[in-house]
Amino acid sequence: MLSQDQVQQAVGADAYGPGGDKIGRVGQIFLDDQTGEPVFATVNTGLFGMSENFVPISGASYNGDQLTLPFDKDRIKDAPSVNPDDGHLSPEEEQQLYDYYGVAYTDTYETSETVSTTDYSTDTREVSDRTDSNDDAMTRSEEQLSVGTEKREAGRARLRKYVETEQVNVSVPVRKEKAVLEHEPITDANYDAATDGPAISEEEHVVTLTEEVPVVAKEVKPVERVRLSTETEVHDETVTDEVRKERIEAEGDVGHTGTTDGDTNR
Repeated sequence: MLSQDQVQQAVGADAYGPGGDKIGRVGQIFLDDQTGEPVFATVNTGLFGMSENFVPISGASYNGDQLTLPFDKDRIKDAPSVNPDDGHLSPEEEQQLYDYYGVAYTDTYETSETVSTTDYSTDTREVSDRTDSNDDAMTRSEEQLSVGTEKREAGRARLRKYVETEQVNVSVPVRKEKAVLEHEPITDANYDAATDGPAISEEEHVVTLTEEVPVVAKEVKPVERVRLSTETEVHDETVTDEVRKERIEAEGDVGHTGTTDGDTNR
Protein backbone atom coordinates (compact mmCIF):
# COMPACT_ATOMS: atom_id res chain seq x y z
CA MET A 1 0.00 0.00 0.00
CA LEU A 2 1.34 3.44 -0.94
CA SER A 3 1.72 6.03 1.81
CA GLN A 4 0.22 9.49 1.49
CA ASP A 5 3.65 10.93 0.72
CA GLN A 6 4.21 8.32 -1.95
CA VAL A 7 0.78 9.05 -3.46
CA GLN A 8 1.77 12.70 -3.88
CA GLN A 9 5.13 11.76 -5.40
CA ALA A 10 3.74 9.07 -7.70
CA VAL A 11 1.57 11.47 -9.72
CA GLY A 12 3.58 12.33 -12.83
CA ALA A 13 6.17 9.61 -12.16
CA ASP A 14 7.13 6.90 -14.67
CA ALA A 15 5.14 3.66 -14.45
CA TYR A 16 6.84 0.27 -14.92
CA GLY A 17 5.60 -3.29 -15.21
CA PRO A 18 6.65 -6.21 -13.01
CA GLY A 19 9.43 -7.12 -15.46
CA GLY A 20 10.96 -3.63 -15.38
CA ASP A 21 9.53 -2.52 -18.73
CA LYS A 22 8.39 1.09 -18.87
CA ILE A 23 4.64 1.42 -19.43
CA GLY A 24 4.03 5.16 -19.42
CA ARG A 25 3.52 8.03 -17.00
CA VAL A 26 1.20 8.14 -13.99
CA GLY A 27 -1.53 10.67 -14.73
CA GLN A 28 -3.99 10.48 -11.81
CA ILE A 29 -4.48 8.79 -8.45
CA PHE A 30 -7.93 7.76 -7.23
CA LEU A 31 -8.55 7.58 -3.46
CA ASP A 32 -11.23 5.69 -1.57
CA ASP A 33 -13.84 8.13 -0.21
CA GLN A 34 -14.16 6.36 3.11
CA THR A 35 -10.59 5.31 3.90
CA GLY A 36 -8.61 7.81 1.83
CA GLU A 37 -6.43 4.96 0.61
CA PRO A 38 -5.23 4.88 -3.04
CA VAL A 39 -7.06 2.25 -5.06
CA PHE A 40 -6.65 3.17 -8.72
CA ALA A 41 -4.13 5.01 -10.88
CA THR A 42 -4.30 6.06 -14.49
CA VAL A 43 -1.33 5.53 -16.79
CA ASN A 44 -0.79 7.59 -19.92
CA THR A 45 0.42 5.34 -22.74
CA GLY A 46 0.66 5.40 -26.51
CA LEU A 47 1.94 8.15 -28.79
CA PHE A 48 2.67 11.27 -26.70
CA GLY A 49 0.87 9.62 -23.75
CA MET A 50 -2.56 10.49 -25.16
CA SER A 51 -4.15 7.18 -24.13
CA GLU A 52 -5.17 6.96 -20.45
CA ASN A 53 -5.85 3.57 -18.82
CA PHE A 54 -7.00 2.64 -15.31
CA VAL A 55 -5.13 0.07 -13.20
CA PRO A 56 -5.56 -1.08 -9.58
CA ILE A 57 -2.58 -0.16 -7.39
CA SER A 58 -3.18 -2.41 -4.40
CA GLY A 59 -0.03 -4.36 -5.26
CA ALA A 60 1.98 -1.40 -6.56
CA SER A 61 5.20 -0.11 -5.03
CA TYR A 62 6.93 3.26 -5.28
CA ASN A 63 10.70 3.48 -5.22
CA GLY A 64 12.78 6.51 -6.11
CA ASP A 65 10.92 8.17 -8.96
CA GLN A 66 9.04 5.22 -10.44
CA LEU A 67 5.81 3.38 -9.69
CA THR A 68 6.00 -0.39 -10.26
CA LEU A 69 2.64 -1.97 -11.12
CA PRO A 70 1.74 -5.67 -10.90
CA PHE A 71 0.48 -5.72 -14.52
CA ASP A 72 2.36 -5.55 -17.82
CA LYS A 73 1.96 -2.92 -20.54
CA ASP A 74 -0.27 -4.96 -22.87
CA ARG A 75 -2.66 -5.77 -20.04
CA ILE A 76 -2.98 -2.12 -19.07
CA LYS A 77 -3.30 -0.82 -22.64
CA ASP A 78 -6.27 -3.17 -23.27
CA ALA A 79 -8.09 -2.20 -20.06
CA PRO A 80 -11.77 -1.18 -20.35
CA SER A 81 -12.33 2.49 -21.08
CA VAL A 82 -14.19 4.26 -18.27
CA ASN A 83 -15.12 7.92 -17.86
CA PRO A 84 -15.34 9.06 -14.22
CA ASP A 85 -18.40 11.18 -13.49
CA ASP A 86 -17.38 14.33 -11.58
CA GLY A 87 -14.12 12.70 -10.61
CA HIS A 88 -15.73 9.54 -9.18
CA LEU A 89 -15.82 5.98 -10.43
CA SER A 90 -19.22 4.34 -10.22
CA PRO A 91 -19.52 0.93 -8.52
CA GLU A 92 -20.20 -0.59 -11.94
CA GLU A 93 -17.02 0.93 -13.38
CA GLU A 94 -15.00 -0.30 -10.41
CA GLN A 95 -16.43 -3.80 -10.77
CA GLN A 96 -15.66 -3.78 -14.51
CA LEU A 97 -12.03 -2.85 -13.87
CA TYR A 98 -11.54 -5.34 -11.06
CA ASP A 99 -13.09 -8.13 -13.14
CA TYR A 100 -10.78 -7.32 -16.07
CA TYR A 101 -7.64 -7.37 -13.92
CA GLY A 102 -8.81 -10.43 -11.98
CA VAL A 103 -8.69 -8.55 -8.68
CA ALA A 104 -11.36 -8.99 -6.01
CA TYR A 105 -12.52 -6.11 -3.84
CA THR A 106 -11.16 -7.87 -0.77
CA ASP A 107 -7.70 -7.76 -2.36
CA THR A 108 -7.68 -4.01 -1.95
CA TYR A 109 -10.03 -2.88 0.80
CA GLU A 110 -13.08 -4.02 2.76
CA THR A 111 -16.42 -3.06 1.28
CA SER A 112 -20.07 -3.41 2.07
CA GLU A 113 -22.89 -3.92 -0.38
CA THR A 114 -22.58 -0.26 -1.33
CA VAL A 115 -19.18 0.05 -2.92
CA SER A 116 -17.51 3.38 -2.18
CA THR A 117 -16.44 5.56 -5.03
CA THR A 118 -13.03 7.13 -5.40
CA ASP A 119 -11.65 10.65 -5.38
CA TYR A 120 -10.11 12.13 -8.52
CA SER A 121 -6.78 13.95 -8.64
CA THR A 122 -4.61 15.23 -11.46
CA ASP A 123 -1.32 16.24 -9.94
CA THR A 124 0.73 16.03 -6.76
CA ARG A 125 -0.64 19.21 -5.26
CA GLU A 126 -4.19 18.22 -5.94
CA VAL A 127 -3.72 14.92 -4.14
CA SER A 128 -2.38 16.93 -1.21
CA ASP A 129 -5.27 19.39 -1.42
CA ARG A 130 -7.82 16.64 -1.21
CA THR A 131 -6.21 14.59 1.50
CA ASP A 132 -4.94 17.37 3.79
CA SER A 133 -7.82 19.17 5.49
CA ASN A 134 -5.49 21.96 6.65
CA ASP A 135 -5.02 23.30 3.11
CA ASP A 136 -7.77 25.70 2.01
CA ALA A 137 -6.61 26.02 -1.62
CA MET A 138 -7.64 23.95 -4.64
CA THR A 139 -5.64 23.36 -7.79
CA ARG A 140 -7.35 23.55 -11.17
CA SER A 141 -5.79 21.50 -13.96
CA GLU A 142 -6.54 20.89 -17.59
CA GLU A 143 -5.37 18.66 -20.40
CA GLN A 144 -3.48 20.09 -23.35
CA LEU A 145 -2.78 18.52 -26.71
CA SER A 146 0.79 17.68 -27.53
CA VAL A 147 0.99 16.84 -31.23
CA GLY A 148 4.04 15.53 -33.04
CA THR A 149 4.77 13.23 -35.93
CA GLU A 150 6.02 9.71 -36.45
CA LYS A 151 7.20 7.97 -39.58
CA ARG A 152 5.35 5.02 -41.05
CA GLU A 153 5.54 3.15 -44.34
CA ALA A 154 3.32 4.75 -46.98
CA GLY A 155 4.30 2.64 -49.98
CA ARG A 156 7.21 1.08 -51.83
CA ALA A 157 8.94 1.84 -55.13
CA ARG A 158 11.04 -0.80 -56.88
CA LEU A 159 13.68 -0.41 -59.58
CA ARG A 160 13.78 -3.55 -61.73
CA LYS A 161 15.81 -4.24 -64.87
CA TYR A 162 14.63 -6.69 -67.50
CA VAL A 163 15.50 -7.53 -71.14
CA GLU A 164 13.18 -7.05 -74.08
CA THR A 165 13.83 -7.84 -77.76
CA GLU A 166 12.91 -5.52 -80.59
CA GLN A 167 13.35 -5.67 -84.36
CA VAL A 168 15.82 -3.08 -85.70
CA ASN A 169 16.12 -2.19 -89.42
CA VAL A 170 19.41 -0.70 -90.56
CA SER A 171 20.15 0.25 -94.21
CA VAL A 172 23.74 -0.42 -95.32
CA PRO A 173 25.12 0.05 -98.93
CA VAL A 174 26.74 -3.04 -100.49
CA ARG A 175 28.77 -3.32 -103.73
CA LYS A 176 28.65 -6.11 -106.34
CA GLU A 177 30.85 -6.58 -109.38
CA LYS A 178 29.49 -7.64 -112.79
CA ALA A 179 31.22 -8.39 -116.10
CA VAL A 180 31.01 -5.76 -118.81
CA LEU A 181 31.93 -6.54 -122.44
CA GLU A 182 34.01 -3.76 -124.02
CA HIS A 183 35.05 -3.43 -127.70
CA GLU A 184 38.32 -1.61 -128.42
CA PRO A 185 39.44 -0.79 -132.01
CA ILE A 186 43.02 -1.54 -133.07
CA THR A 187 45.15 1.54 -133.03
CA ASP A 188 48.85 2.31 -133.19
CA ALA A 189 48.85 2.47 -129.41
CA ASN A 190 47.54 -1.07 -128.88
CA TYR A 191 48.70 -2.74 -132.11
CA ASP A 192 51.70 -4.48 -130.56
CA ALA A 193 49.64 -5.88 -127.68
CA ALA A 194 46.93 -7.01 -130.06
CA THR A 195 49.34 -8.91 -132.35
CA ASP A 196 51.40 -10.47 -129.54
CA GLY A 197 50.60 -14.15 -129.99
CA PRO A 198 49.41 -16.59 -132.62
CA ALA A 199 47.64 -15.14 -135.58
CA ILE A 200 44.74 -17.55 -135.22
CA SER A 201 44.07 -19.38 -131.92
CA GLU A 202 41.47 -20.29 -129.30
CA GLU A 203 41.75 -18.56 -125.90
CA GLU A 204 39.82 -18.22 -122.71
CA HIS A 205 39.96 -15.45 -120.09
CA VAL A 206 38.37 -15.73 -116.65
CA VAL A 207 37.42 -12.67 -114.58
CA THR A 208 36.53 -13.19 -110.91
CA LEU A 209 33.54 -11.14 -109.80
CA THR A 210 33.10 -10.04 -106.12
CA GLU A 211 30.22 -8.65 -104.10
CA GLU A 212 29.70 -7.28 -100.57
CA VAL A 213 27.18 -8.83 -98.18
CA PRO A 214 25.99 -7.38 -94.83
CA VAL A 215 27.80 -8.72 -91.78
CA VAL A 216 26.06 -8.25 -88.40
CA ALA A 217 27.95 -8.02 -85.11
CA LYS A 218 26.61 -7.00 -81.69
CA GLU A 219 28.36 -5.17 -78.89
CA VAL A 220 27.04 -3.96 -75.56
CA LYS A 221 27.46 -0.29 -74.70
CA PRO A 222 26.22 1.54 -71.58
CA VAL A 223 23.73 4.26 -72.50
CA GLU A 224 22.46 5.75 -69.19
CA ARG A 225 22.32 5.42 -65.40
CA VAL A 226 18.97 5.07 -63.61
CA ARG A 227 18.41 5.25 -59.84
CA LEU A 228 15.56 5.69 -57.34
CA SER A 229 15.66 8.61 -54.93
CA THR A 230 13.13 10.20 -52.58
CA GLU A 231 11.87 13.73 -52.14
CA THR A 232 9.76 15.06 -49.29
CA GLU A 233 6.52 16.97 -49.70
CA VAL A 234 5.29 18.96 -46.71
CA HIS A 235 1.60 19.66 -46.06
CA ASP A 236 -0.49 20.51 -43.03
CA GLU A 237 -2.94 18.12 -41.38
CA THR A 238 -5.43 19.15 -38.71
CA VAL A 239 -5.56 16.97 -35.60
CA THR A 240 -8.79 16.99 -33.60
CA ASP A 241 -9.17 15.49 -30.16
CA GLU A 242 -10.97 16.14 -26.89
CA VAL A 243 -9.26 17.56 -23.82
CA ARG A 244 -10.66 17.76 -20.30
CA LYS A 245 -10.55 20.94 -18.25
CA GLU A 246 -11.39 21.30 -14.59
CA ARG A 247 -13.71 24.10 -13.48
CA ILE A 248 -13.90 25.49 -9.96
CA GLU A 249 -17.14 26.99 -8.65
CA ALA A 250 -17.69 28.88 -5.43
CA GLU A 251 -21.05 28.93 -3.70
CA GLY A 252 -22.47 31.36 -1.20
CA ASP A 253 -21.40 34.88 -0.37
CA VAL A 254 -17.97 34.78 -2.00
CA GLY A 255 -15.89 37.64 -3.27
CA HIS A 256 -13.31 37.29 -6.02
CA THR A 257 -9.66 38.24 -6.17
CA GLY A 258 -6.94 37.38 -8.68
CA THR A 259 -7.45 35.98 -12.18
CA THR A 260 -8.36 32.52 -13.37
CA ASP A 261 -9.21 30.77 -16.63
CA GLY A 262 -11.68 28.53 -14.85
CA ASP A 263 -15.39 29.18 -14.34
CA THR A 264 -15.90 30.70 -10.90
CA ASN A 265 -19.14 32.05 -9.48
CA ARG A 266 -18.69 35.60 -8.33
